[in-house]
Amino acid sequence: MREWWREITELVLPADCAGCGRPGTALCGGCHAALTGRLAASVRPVPSPAGLPPVRAAAPYGGEVRSVLLAHKERGALSLAGPLGAALAGAVPSRVPGREPWLLVPVPSARRSVARRGHDPTRRIALAAAALLRRAGRPVRVLPALRQRRLVADQSGLPARARAANLAGALEVAGRAEELVRSAPVVLVDDLMTTGASLAESARSVRSAGGKVIGAAVVAAPPSAFAPRPGP
Repeated sequence: MREWWREITELVLPADCAGCGRPGTALCGGCHAALTGRLAASVRPVPSPAGLPPVRAAAPYGGEVRSVLLAHKERGALSLAGPLGAALAGAVPSRVPGREPWLLVPVPSARRSVARRGHDPTRRIALAAAALLRRAGRPVRVLPALRQRRLVADQSGLPARARAANLAGALEVAGRAEELVRSAPVVLVDDLMTTGASLAESARSVRSAGGKVIGAAVVAAPPSAFAPRPGP
């Protein structure tokens, strides 16, 4: 009911751009371009957690991109799921002949966070991305296979090692989803990668259930993760 009311409110009330505040539109052309106007790139945090699969991101995290992600996640601007889904779809790995359909598996949010926000932002973006990919002829589907098996501390403010320790062993594949994750290649999806700890733990959980993780896609990652790595 809360999500329905938010969607109706966004249609009726005048909006300001979630990225830059320009009046009259929920997302202006410039901020939309900041999300989707560049080719997705391979990203890697430093240090990189063990088990992290290859990750692709649509945009560097900061400025307008940060504002749009926060507006969707924390302020319930649900109409932003469309452009955020478009950005995520662009970061999903390219098609490999004979290897689809793929499963897009969202990194799970804590139940208390979903209850507080009134929606699951990562799952909503994943569904929008999957719809776009299917319209482009790619038979992907979203499978919310992962769940938290124990409580974890709030990740915000924790350094990389503490995040990894906080999440170690915290996720599992829900019993009914185990057979499904073994049936098709898995692409992990999230709105934001920071240290990579959540993606690494998600990958471990899928592999433990017998699934194959072929990569991960996120809307945004820190600018430093885009930096070219020095050669040997």
